[in-house]
Amino acid sequence: MAPGGIACKEEIAFTDGDTVTLNADSSSPFRKAASPFGGSLGTSAGNVQDLLECPVCMNLIYPPIYQCPNGHTLCEKCKARVRNSCPTCRGELGNIRCLALERVAESLEVPCKYQHFGCYEIFPYYSKQSHEKSCKYRPYGCPYAGAECSITGDIPQLVTHLKNDHKVDMHDGCTFNHRYVKSNPQEIDNATWMLTVFNCFGRPFCLHFEAFRLGMAPVYMAFLRFMGTEDEARQFSYTLEVGGNGRKLIWQGIPRSIRDSHRKVRESQDGLIIQRNLALFFSGGDRQELKLKVSGRIWKEQ
Repeated sequence: MAPGGIACKEEIAFTDGDTVTLNADSSSPFRKAASPFGGSLGTSAGNVQDLLECPVCMNLIYPPIYQCPNGHTLCEKCKARVRNSCPTCRGELGNIRCLALERVAESLEVPCKYQHFGCYEIFPYYSKQSHEKSCKYRPYGCPYAGAECSITGDIPQLVTHLKNDHKVDMHDGCTFNHRYVKSNPQEIDNATWMLTVFNCFGRPFCLHFEAFRLGMAPVYMAFLRFMGTEDEARQFSYTLEVGGNGRKLIWQGIPRSIRDSHRKVRESQDGLIIQRNLALFFSGGDRQELKLKVSGRIWKEQ
């Protein structure tokens, strides 16, 4: 075997023809589980990490697991990227499956990668990925809509990030009254995004105001997102009101979780939508400048 290789036949020994054995180590993040071959599976953090970590992307490997003739393994995605050349020994990869390693993985139980955020569940190795996609403890994405922001974190981290990095206005209270002014409302193609964060019932809410085209029609839209899970968001309701010249529009809804992107909320039209002509009518004057007052209230459902 080439230096540094992980040959399935050499690194994973079949004892008495029916048991897989690795060196035991109590510090392993992998829990001891029953082996599919009978008996038990002892693991060490170092061995398991070497065996089940792709050397290219450094992520855990899921079937199909490929190996070169020298025993170096990698994941399916990276196999396509390296153009049939082993990234460790540069030998030809071919299509050799490491079936023994795949069977070892089946016997493992592993923690969620978001355990430091509060998820302490243990999962069979092959269920780990599907759980993590919807784990309620997974980090949230930045809710700021005015720029593509890749920051993720828990809610307190994101509130601090919005305040310090995006200079978002922060307010306390469950009622609000905001005025949006735009000197040239004809420039609808240069989308306007505004975000204000409210601390209400001890929880942060994001009030969005956006300008875009709905089909060919220029519109403004206001909506509320909750900085927390979908289940928590459903505990609240809110109203938005806009008007002028003796007329008004009122919207009542349930805030969307920031798990839903602002684009998804906008495309679902789940908020107060005002046609530009009506918004300019509400603004009064010669209709050459947008002066729109949006008021609202948040309350907790019993």
